[in-house]
Amino acid sequence: MRWTGLAVAVTLLVGATLAIPVRASAAPGCAAPTGVYADAAPWPQGLFGPKRIWRLSTGAGQLVAVVGTGVDAANRQLSGRLADAKAVAGMSDPRHDCDGRGTLAAGMIAARPDAHTTFVGLAPGARLLSVKYTQTTSGGDSEPDPDGLAAAIKAAVAAHASVICVAVPAAHGSGALTDALRDAADADAVVVAPARIGSSDHPVGRSYPTSSPGVLGVAVAGRDGAAASTEDGDYLDVAAPGAGVVGLAAGTGGALGHKWPATDPAAAAGYAAGAAALLRAYQPKLTAAQVVDRITRTATDSGAARDPRLGAGMIDPAAAVGAPLPAHRSSPSPGPTAIPAAVAAVPPSEPYRDLVLVSGLGAPGAALLLLLAVRTVRRGRRRRWRPARQT
Repeated sequence: MRWTGLAVAVTLLVGATLAIPVRASAAPGCAAPTGVYADAAPWPQGLFGPKRIWRLSTGAGQLVAVVGTGVDAANRQLSGRLADAKAVAGMSDPRHDCDGRGTLAAGMIAARPDAHTTFVGLAPGARLLSVKYTQTTSGGDSEPDPDGLAAAIKAAVAAHASVICVAVPAAHGSGALTDALRDAADADAVVVAPARIGSSDHPVGRSYPTSSPGVLGVAVAGRDGAAASTEDGDYLDVAAPGAGVVGLAAGTGGALGHKWPATDPAAAAGYAAGAAALLRAYQPKLTAAQVVDRITRTATDSGAARDPRLGAGMIDPAAAVGAPLPAHRSSPSPGPTAIPAAVAAVPPSEPYRDLVLVSGLGAPGAALLLLLAVRTVRRGRRRRWRPARQT
């Protein structure tokens, strides 16, 4: 009996030890986690309601390339998600991410549910391909090279990625980049790229391939619906959460770790790429151009004039996956507008339960529930999520 009690005690002690995510120290000068995020679910999850989408699609069967600074495959929420990793343009170790932007984008796409955090990726069933073409871009050592970016996109195409998420765009285009985008189009890959964030001291112009034809150009938005990215233009198709968000951190040393509050174009690109993965998994016959069109046409429309900093509005992954496609929108004259503010954060819940189809409903029933949820959410957004009047 004493041995049995001792065994139970040891088991409980070991289990408790393993359950505590350890904050690891990153290499000097590299990205490091803020800690383990355990508060209410981050605001983008309250806005998108991913669990209702997972009844139809988790992104399973899709390979999403994350093009940028590498992906820290050691972060526990990326366990089993990284299918492969490649380095181009003289880079090395694509499973290491000193900068942190690649890991941030990867987490928005496919971070697995974990019982010790409320953060989860939008398409946790998708697999990831890390393609590293640049080192640190925030440290001031160099601008991203468009030819290196071109080599990274070509590597993603060669690996048969269905979605290519450019976490770190370039400030200039090149003939090689144009050729790489043509290869991606020929391979029917969806290319997603974000707008950059500048300042009065450091204004930004066009980003590449964000401003290139056929690319899903994504603006960066905050919880209040305002644009955080300063880049503007009619090439910006939609907006996605990228300011004041929670995301996966690099430098965890194999543990669980997050960065918050984070404001970075890589986050917005990751969310939009996750939406594309969900849609491609659920409607595999859609072409890349149709995927871009559907994500754009189902974006949340504030009803005001189109803002060149926000495109058609905030992405709506649930509507993109399962709602009827709205009539094609006209192009109103540009003018300032704002996306409806995000919903209140949702409480934590069991992480794995909602990844499986509701057996009693099946896909048709789940699609109906999703459609009803989309309509409810959009009604809520129109009244800015004020509670209904009680009688």
